[in-house]
Amino acid sequence: MTPASPPASPGPGPVPDDADVRAAFTRAALDVTPGPVPLAAVRRAGRTRRRRRTAALSALTVLAVAAAVAAVVTLTPVRPSPLVTGPAATPTSALPTASRPAPPTRVPAPPPAPKPVRVVASGERVDAGKGWTIWLTEEGKHWSGPDGYENARSVTDGNIDAAEPGVSHQSGGDATRIFHSGLYYGTRTAGRVELTGPGGRTTLATLLELPGRPGWGVWYAYTGPGDQEAGIALYDRAGALLSELPAIRY
Repeated sequence: MTPASPPASPGPGPVPDDADVRAAFTRAALDVTPGPVPLAAVRRAGRTRRRRRTAALSALTVLAVAAAVAAVVTLTPVRPSPLVTGPAATPTSALPTASRPAPPTRVPAPPPAPKPVRVVASGERVDAGKGWTIWLTEEGKHWSGPDGYENARSVTDGNIDAAEPGVSHQSGGDATRIFHSGLYYGTRTAGRVELTGPGGRTTLATLLELPGRPGWGVWYAYTGPGDQEAGIALYDRAGALLSELPAIRY
């Protein structure tokens, strides 16, 4: 008996083309019912995206402003102010007129205080120093020098005019100093007799009078050996000039 042959396997069927596949998918899609659209979730997602976009734009704006300010600060040079210290930093011309110190006013030196007039008795010998002696009588002035000689000047022989203030001058001395003396007259208010030597040096004389203010008297003073030229001036007690003699070399 001949065994039976196995059944033959079926061969492959026809292969569907692309059009059939698309048609099959279309039929399947039409059979699907779509669910509801999630509008609330879509709106929330949109609001979130807008907030993020606004925050990003704000941050970019702040960064741009900061960058512009930094650029201005960097590009604008800043010059340091000069160091100013002390009053010398302000020019004198900039000072207000009222604040400028006024120039010092030169005050003339006051005249030297006069020596008081010494009243002596007639014939009283006055030691004038350095060997010189002076005395007064009603006739006038008398004096003697270191070598013992004597001399006189009269106020009664008419050689002086006692009606007006005046002054006379005699001098003598050696290599160390000069002795000056003379008469003053024509005033009862004699205040001082002043000698002015070379260079404007001044010397006050000592005044002698007899009692009762007879209207005349004697003056004397010492100067250095280089002061042989001396101008003589007579002042009253108020400081007014009454009479003067120009400098004469003796």
